[in-house]
Amino acid sequence: MINPSTMNALGWLRKHLDEDGGSDMVREMVAAFAQQLMSAEADAVCGAGYGEVSPDRVNSRNGYRERRWDTRAGTIELAIPRLREGSYFPGWLLEHRRRAEKALVAVVADCYLRGVSTRRVDKLVQTMGIEGISKSQVSRMAAEFRNRPLDSGPYTYVWADALTQKVREGGRIVNVAVPVAVGVNADGHREVLGADLTGAEDGAGWLAFFRSLVARGLSGTALVISDAHEGLVGAIEATLPGASWQRCRTHYLRNLPAKVPKASQPMVAALVRTIFEQPDSHSAWAQHARVVEQLTDRFPIAADHLADAAADVLAFASLPKAHWRQVWSNNPQERLNKELRRRTDVVGIFPNRAAVIRLVGAVLAEQHDERAVTRRYMAAEGLAKARLHVIHTDAPDPHHTDPQEATGTKLDQARQNNQPEADPTITATVRYTTSRDLTGEAKPQDPRHHRAFQ
Repeated sequence: MINPSTMNALGWLRKHLDEDGGSDMVREMVAAFAQQLMSAEADAVCGAGYGEVSPDRVNSRNGYRERRWDTRAGTIELAIPRLREGSYFPGWLLEHRRRAEKALVAVVADCYLRGVSTRRVDKLVQTMGIEGISKSQVSRMAAEFRNRPLDSGPYTYVWADALTQKVREGGRIVNVAVPVAVGVNADGHREVLGADLTGAEDGAGWLAFFRSLVARGLSGTALVISDAHEGLVGAIEATLPGASWQRCRTHYLRNLPAKVPKASQPMVAALVRTIFEQPDSHSAWAQHARVVEQLTDRFPIAADHLADAAADVLAFASLPKAHWRQVWSNNPQERLNKELRRRTDVVGIFPNRAAVIRLVGAVLAEQHDERAVTRRYMAAEGLAKARLHVIHTDAPDPHHTDPQEATGTKLDQARQNNQPEADPTITATVRYTTSRDLTGEAKPQDPRHHRAFQ
């Protein structure tokens, strides 16, 4: 490369136009501009210009070291100045252990996200004048995203699901599971918490996945929403103490009708849906009991199945009413899974496990960035309310008087004084104080119960 400092700009431009007709002019102009900036910065570090005698000099040049720089204009051979004392590195231009331009890496990653294979990506960058690009440059962003700390908690709600992908191993095709988790952070925005790769969708895989999330900072979880995956409930109990599990309503409505004849499946599904249409928690539990009673005579197996799943299906009922539609099913996670399948279906069968996690991690990073700039999914005030719990204590309240005892005392006094008896209902109502539970419905407040943050 000709150093443009040895000739004027017009002569340098004429030389390149005469040599190659300007085909590499953009590349040479970028190289010359970067070289001039590095030289100026090295002179500032030395305290004097190149070859200049000055009493202000604190260091001096010691040649150059070559460094290749892959850009959208092609591969450029840079000459980075060396110093006799210390070292110089243009951090504003290059990154340590990375030879590609940041914008170029973003373009390559975007091509990979759109389903372009790594072989075609490599051919693409070669047509741009770059010798080649390694697959590690494509996957580095995904790895950094998957291992980032989860410091935006508490994550009140977490949705979990797993995808199955095909991978070539040992000359045969095997299925691997990719668990994915999404949560709502303290600001109310949805955030992709992470993804992993396991050999099977079992308890050991879920336990390792949730342990990795907790190690990265997952905390404050009140509810985990998912399908009835094998071993998932045990993993939640082992890693997230205090968190409840909500069985996906949509998946359960697909599983329960299988317990009844096909002709009766629409009727049973419609009957179960009435449980989720109730205005408050008490009504939902009461309707669940009525539905179980109605199914007992004709479909005892389905009735027993619904009764056993009561705590899992109605876990959402103890949370604020405004959040019910978001947390009683895994539909938000299914939309993310649809986007993942759209990208992975282009590949079909992955060559190895690293390729799976590379593509899935890159897609999740893209979705995470898009959700970070969208409107809030839930209000922060509602999330704080969802983390409230009623703590039951056996210690009596010295200031508490039983309403029934108070009513009986007033009736006895009225009889002794020959006064008209007061309406016990009115008296009891006066003695009770009312509050609102987590569903927003007014209910009698037992003074022995008090609220506290988890």
